[in-house]
Formats: sequence, C-alpha cells, structure tokens
Amino acid sequence: MLGDLGTAGLAVGLSCATLTALLWLRVALFGAAVRTARRGTAATLAAAAVACALLETALLRHDFSVRFVAENGGRDVPLYYTLTSLWSALDGSLLLWLLVLGGYAALLARRAYPPRLHAYAMVVVSVVMMFFFALSTFAANPFRAVNPVPADGPGPNPLLQQHPAMGVHPPLLYAGYLGLVVPFAFALAAPLAGRDGARWVRLARPWTLIGWAALTGGIGMGAWWSYAVLGWGGYWAWDPVENASLLPWLTATAFLHTTLVRGRVAWHGALACASFLLVLLGTFLTRSGAVASVHAFTDSPLGPMLLGFVLLGVAVSAVLTGRRAPEPARAGRPRALSRATLVLIHGVLLVTIAAVVLIGTILPLLTAPLTGTRSSVGPAYYQRTAVPLAVVVLLVMGVTPALRVRDRSAALRRLVVPAAAGLGTVALVGLLSRPGPAALTAFGAAAFVLTGLAGDLAHRLGRPGPHRRPARLAGLVAHAGLALVAVGIAGSSAYGRDAERTLRVGETLRVSDVAVRLIGVDRTGGSGSMAVRARLALTASGRPARTVTPGLRYQAARDAAVTVPAIGTGPLRDTYVTLLAVAEDSGTATVRLAVNPLVGLIWAGGALTAAGGLLAAAVTARPRTRTAARTDGPRPAPVAVGPGAAT
Repeated sequence: MLGDLGTAGLAVGLSCATLTALLWLRVALFGAAVRTARRGTAATLAAAAVACALLETALLRHDFSVRFVAENGGRDVPLYYTLTSLWSALDGSLLLWLLVLGGYAALLARRAYPPRLHAYAMVVVSVVMMFFFALSTFAANPFRAVNPVPADGPGPNPLLQQHPAMGVHPPLLYAGYLGLVVPFAFALAAPLAGRDGARWVRLARPWTLIGWAALTGGIGMGAWWSYAVLGWGGYWAWDPVENASLLPWLTATAFLHTTLVRGRVAWHGALACASFLLVLLGTFLTRSGAVASVHAFTDSPLGPMLLGFVLLGVAVSAVLTGRRAPEPARAGRPRALSRATLVLIHGVLLVTIAAVVLIGTILPLLTAPLTGTRSSVGPAYYQRTAVPLAVVVLLVMGVTPALRVRDRSAALRRLVVPAAAGLGTVALVGLLSRPGPAALTAFGAAAFVLTGLAGDLAHRLGRPGPHRRPARLAGLVAHAGLALVAVGIAGSSAYGRDAERTLRVGETLRVSDVAVRLIGVDRTGGSGSMAVRARLALTASGRPARTVTPGLRYQAARDAAVTVPAIGTGPLRDTYVTLLAVAEDSGTATVRLAVNPLVGLIWAGGALTAAGGLLAAAVTARPRTRTAARTDGPRPAPVAVGPGAAT
C-alpha cells in the first residue's frame, strides 16, 4: 500500500514539475499571470514532501514489502538512525534531494524580481526538478515491491549508525549543493530576459551566500565525522567524493569574490554555471558507481542519465553565457595595484585550484577506457599542486583589505605590521620546531592574514559610517575562519605523530609524551552483532592515567566491521586511539596511537567561516528599496526591487 502510494506520489511530482516548467515558460514568453505557476511550484514541493513522508512511514513501520526498507531498514535500528535511513542509500537520498530542491524552488517562486528574469529562472529550476523526479521515478524508485517479503532488514551501513552527524551532514550538504541552482538559473535566464537580466548578479548573490555557507558547514562537518568515525585519524584524504564537494565550493567562492568587481558579467555567468554543473558532476560520481569511495553509493543505472544531463547542462550554459548579456556601466579598468585587481587574481587562483582538483578527480575515469587500467591519483599530487596555490590565496587574502584605501602609500603602510607578523612567525616557528617548508609558509601566511584582519577590524570600528556595516564585517569573520583552518591543517600535518603496535596485557605504546598501556580486552555479543573493546590506560604529560576503550563492532547482516576510536580532545591537541585487531584468545590487541595537534582549529575555523557566510547572506538579502505591492496578474514591466524583497 505505502509502496503504491509512494510510486504514485513520484509520478504526480514528475507531472507537476513538467507542467510547472511550461507554466513559467508561458509567463516568460507571454506575460501571463504568475499565480498558477506559483501553485504548480508549491504542488511540486508538496509531492516531494509526500514521497519523503511515505518512505519515512514505511521505515518507521518496518514495512519490508517496500524494497528500500527491506534493503536499509531493520527492527533493531535505533529510532534516530531509522529516521536518517531515508538518506542512507541512493534511492532514498534522491527523495531528500528533491525535497531540498523543491524548497528552494518554492522560495524563489515567491520573490519579486524583474518579471522575465524571474520567470526564465523558474523555468530552469523547474526543469532541474523535472529531471530529478524522472530519475527517481524511472531509475531509482525506492517504493518498488519486494517478493517474498523478508522478516527483517539489515539496517543502514554500520558506518552510518556510529555518529549523530548522520542526521545533519547530508541535509546540510544538500542544502549547499542545491542552493547553487538559483545563481545557475539566473545566469541562464539573464541573456534571455533582455533588460530584465541586467541586475542578475546582485540578485543571485544572497542565494549564493546561503548555498556557500551551507556547503562550507557540510564540508566541515563531513571532515569532523570522518575524523570521529573512520578510525584512521585524519579528516581529509582527497577522496573523489570529498573532492566533488570541494569543487563547487571553490567556484562559488570565486563567484562571490568576482561579483565585488563591476563588469565581468560573462565571467560571472560562467562561474555561476560551473558551480552547479560541478554539483551535477559530483552527483554523477557519487551515485553512478564510477568511483570507489567510502562516501559513494554502489553501482546503479543512474550513471548514463546523470552524465547526459551534465553534458546537456554544459552545452546550454556555453550557448547562453556565450551570448552578449546586458552589462552594467563600468568604472574603468582597475589599476594594477588595487583591491579590484587582487579580487580578480583571487578568483583566478580559486578557479585554478578547482581545475587542478578536477583533473586529479576525473583522470582515473578518463584513463580506464583508454588504457584498460585505472590510474591512481594520490594525496601527493594535490599536496604538490593545490596546497601551494591555496597558500598563495591566503597571501592575496591578507593583502586585499589594505588596498581598500585609495592612497597607495597608506595602503603599503598598513601592510607593514601584518608582514612583520608573518615573517616573525616564520622565523620563530622555524627556529623552534622546523615543521617543513609547506607548513612554515602556511603558518606565516595565516599570521599575515589574521594580523591584517585585526588591523582592518580596528580601523573599521574606529570610524563611523559604512565601514562598520555588518556585510563588511562578515567578510572579516569568514576570512579569519579560513586562516584558522589553514593553521589547523598545517599544524596537524606537520606535528602529528602516530605509532602502531601489537600489545600484550601490561605492555605500553608511546608517542611523544603520550602512552597507552593495555589493561584487557572485553567481548560482547548480541543479535546479529559483536563488539570488542580494548581497555587502555592513557597517560599524557605526567597527568594521572585515565581509561580509554577503543573498539571494533561487527554487524553480521552487512558482514561489515567498523572501528570506534577513542578521541581525547584538548585545547592544543587530540589523542586518538584506535583498536585495529584482537587475537582470538584476547591475549593481544593491535593498537594505533596518534597525537594530532591543533585539529580543533579546523572545526572552529570552519564554523567561523560558515557563520561569516550566513551573516553576509542575511545582510545582503535585506531589501534596499521599497517595492510595489505584489500582484498576481500580469506584470508588464520590470519592477526595481532589492534581492531580498518579499512578494
């Protein structure tokens, strides 16, 4: 019953999305009333919500006649992870994707923007909705029936039942991904909208900020989740699916920076389109089985459809953004040494990093059909290419605030203290610890940026007027967060130490001033699962010993074992203990001990960066002018409105 209702809901959603696209096209071409088109958008969102609710109901009722529940549900799964099972596998995750996409479409439909630009943008969003409804209906329908009906299911992947981030990370990441559909839609609509499209960049900016902030939070939480669950002691492995989330973040960041410079409309359009096209490419990598990753779903029939849609998006974007779009008046060519020039350089560097990461991500896919073997691109490639470019981005980020003043000599004077702080940091850290050239450069660049931001903040707070606007302070917050992330990455990479050893009871493993001594091994068993924990006495810096219990959990239904590391978090470093293996007689245990300095700065910096993006979005979305009252009839002429004016 639930399966039939769910399939019907997907069919209704596909019909609504198709009809909605046509209704918005009618508005764009003939100036028809928008009321019906808005209702169609709301109906499409309702269909997605009903499909999600039906699948959640099937999971909660343990209706194993529904294929998705039979493959991912289980009677012994805790309630929280039963609810999050909706996005634990490919078919269910597409329903969440549709729900988030439908939410953005409904919000965009209710805004008051220049009529033709708004209508064409809604056509684009509706077509994207239509494609993903078709994908879910025909290729990844989670409501298909199972015969015979099993008595129980295996539950979600054990890795997805180990951490509460399962309920936050995927929805946050999807909110970031799909937030980029709006600037993509505006970029495609602008050349078609004529004069209505002249201000699309300003209108798209708050939407981009919302998506960018959510994507920043999603990437940061994903790194934290990986660190806390996978047991390898790291947070970023340059995995193809990790790279797929980084790529649109880089191009969206470039878009946000270059929109601060007047003109460059063609470049703005290319970056807005590239950001969402990279989201679609990441969707292909994640859901087609094209790459092997702990983050990816298994092989599926979605690959050809997704790849075809990506190629179609590339072709349409190239045609429309290549057309001559209306451009605002330019303020002249920027000087060689100016904030505008550095902002553009910043954008070029970010796009270059994205290109480097993209090449490393898709190269194995391109070489496999040509050579018959899949080549491997390891972390060393990215460390030699992307990391040095990221350090240059930091340096440019530190120089830019000083050039807000028009007097070049005054700007150079404002760089003296940050430069001294950076060089002093390099000298001091290099003499005391010798962390290596890459980490040393990153430390110096971060000190340069943070000192410059502190000086810029003091300068702003000491002057009245626009210098104290929250929008400008939001940029300082986000940049400070990125500098802290750089310090955390450099510190944990340069100073992290680890060791691995098989211990007998009473033996000790030591790393630096941290030691663990094996006390014993405990085994517990349950219905379809088994857990092994090692009891270890951990001492650090002469402090009293405390007991830590890293473990291994085995789930028979999935024939999978997961590690449960014991992590001790401190203000300057983490201690990370992992149980790798246990002898059958429980007399010995293989333990890995790691000391990870400054990791906490990564999480704090990521949160600060996302908060800066949200603050900027909130400020940017505020209406700047009063708008005319909304009407539900035809709108014969563009209405000058702010980017966040309510309809």
